[in-house]
Amino acid sequence: MRLASRGRPTASLFVQLLALAMLTLVAAEVISLVLIFNLPPPTPDFYRLSEIVQTFRGGKALFTERRPLELRTVSAPAGVPLDTRLAPTLRAEIARNLAVAPNRVVIAVDRNPFSDRRVLRTLRDKIVREGVNEEHFLVAPFEVAVKRPDGRYDEVRPQPAFGLNPWQQRIALWFVLSALAMAPVAYIFARRLSAPIRLFAGAAERLGRDPRAPALALRGSAEIGVAVRAFNDMQERLRRYVEDRTAMVGAIAHDLRTPLTRLRFRIESLPEDQRAKISADIDQMEAMISAALTFVRDAGQPGQRTPLELSSLLESLCDEMAETGARTEIETGEKVVLEGDPMALRRLFANLLDNAVKFGGRASARVTRQGATAVVEIDDDGPGIPPTDRERVFEPFYRREPSRNRQTGGAGLGLAIVRSIARGHGGDVALVNRAGGGLTARVQLPL
Repeated sequence: MRLASRGRPTASLFVQLLALAMLTLVAAEVISLVLIFNLPPPTPDFYRLSEIVQTFRGGKALFTERRPLELRTVSAPAGVPLDTRLAPTLRAEIARNLAVAPNRVVIAVDRNPFSDRRVLRTLRDKIVREGVNEEHFLVAPFEVAVKRPDGRYDEVRPQPAFGLNPWQQRIALWFVLSALAMAPVAYIFARRLSAPIRLFAGAAERLGRDPRAPALALRGSAEIGVAVRAFNDMQERLRRYVEDRTAMVGAIAHDLRTPLTRLRFRIESLPEDQRAKISADIDQMEAMISAALTFVRDAGQPGQRTPLELSSLLESLCDEMAETGARTEIETGEKVVLEGDPMALRRLFANLLDNAVKFGGRASARVTRQGATAVVEIDDDGPGIPPTDRERVFEPFYRREPSRNRQTGGAGLGLAIVRSIARGHGGDVALVNRAGGGLTARVQLPL
């Protein structure tokens, strides 16, 4: 089999995924470095000891850019005691301003191991070393607690922050902008990696409609190339299998004509009553063989598919049948155009209209469009079909009327041909009993 090709295969899927992962890591590192070297560090919240003491006394300091302080009663401070060299001085100053013993004052800091207390330590050490005469202050997060006579503590701390502070908002904005900048690259990679999967899905759907469809084009990664070659080999084997079986059925049907012809000559010497019965059986066998040969010929030689308007096709068929006295009509509806084999679809709808008239007395057709599917429904006024026979009637040579009388149903290939043509166009056909009586043949064909 000759394999279609569109350029050389690209790098393997493993290499492409590895490249995508490495690109993502590099982009993340670059974004982090840009943030580190360009964004200013966050400004800590400084609180003077006088502001903390004022909060203990019930006053409220007005802060414009800092979180307000809150006073509450707790059983014990939640943080760990401050362990800098200036801690005793801070506790003593707070105790003096509140007129309490220094051992009743606790200054605690956040237990979070990731909290940054370098600013606090640096400023305190600087003040101690240089002897700067400046009011002492604390840097959030912190807790200043004073033990009460009942064993509990009055505690002052900055109110917890809700939402993102300005520095966090800048970081989030940078990440959002970075994600938007990387989105086109990710989209291109994702589309490139998923394209072969879409190609396989389309090829599998096309194979179900037409085993003679062109071979799948070879493109994509090395793994995709191997899968494409295997898929094309499978399609070629299926095509040969179908053609061989079809040719075998046609050859058997053709070869059966010779013994039937000999039988016609040999029954001439039989009595008239026996000769008439045997001759009727031979005629029926010849009709079945002719139908089988026609079925094989149509299946083996699909016609060219062209744009086709279904309402016009059905209208012409109904007019032709009406000229012979059949009760046929088509309801006015929307114009639906699809790509199909005109001769095959004409035979499909002719068989359904003929069955509706033969078994239901009349045929009423309509064409509708449902999304990307054309739906043709043909109603009759017949007795319908039992649920157990709805699928069996599509089997070749199966007839619900057991007499095999040519006037009451033919050889039993009509509905088999209908389903074969419908599925050959990617659609299907079903028979549905109507609630008010009668049968509806529903054909669905993709546009």
